[in-house]
Amino acid sequence: MTFSVSARCARTGMFGIAVSSSSPCVAARCAHARAGVGVVATQNITDPTLGPKGLDLMAQGLSAAEALARFKAEAPHFEFRQVVLLDREGRVAGHSGTRTLGTHAIATGTDVAAAGNLLASLEVPAAMVAAFEAEPEAHLGARILAAMQAAVAAGGEEGPVHSAGMLLVDTVGWPVADLRVDWTEGDPIAELAALWALWQPQMDAYVTRALDPSTAPSYGVPGDQ
Repeated sequence: MTFSVSARCARTGMFGIAVSSSSPCVAARCAHARAGVGVVATQNITDPTLGPKGLDLMAQGLSAAEALARFKAEAPHFEFRQVVLLDREGRVAGHSGTRTLGTHAIATGTDVAAAGNLLASLEVPAAMVAAFEAEPEAHLGARILAAMQAAVAAGGEEGPVHSAGMLLVDTVGWPVADLRVDWTEGDPIAELAALWALWQPQMDAYVTRALDPSTAPSYGVPGDQ
């Protein structure tokens, strides 16, 4: 019911993940990232606890592959899970359990991995990786959205998707972007792209307001004198 892309920007060290699904509020369950550590996508019959657990393991120094090996040894019901981990070096590891739903696949590239289940085609994750790699100088958020749009163009899920989200982490201890379309009868990925177009020009200013309000730009709202 889900396809996702997990990625790292080698130039800035930023990490990000985007995910879409036919089910509501997909990003709340499936998208996990931590500044300086990496990304975990946990999907299919989702176990949300694998996100923080994977990030903790990678924060302790385990590689993506080593963290995945721990999951395989210790995580209950792992045959139902589809999981992707991406570590601070951009190394990726992926798992599709034997009980993964429908047509499913994982594709990897430089600093990126895409995964999906109940897909219209096995080629969807590969198309996502190719789109991400096509513009290496673009902002990580734009590259991630390009991958999601490529998924749709390649057929996406077998059925319609209704929710989407994108999470970006940088050098501060909170997400610099946490954008969500929790349910729509329209096109959640197009709506997510519109949210990104609204948020990106303001994103750095909100970080500045948190770190040093005295140097932040004005709020630009009525009553801000």
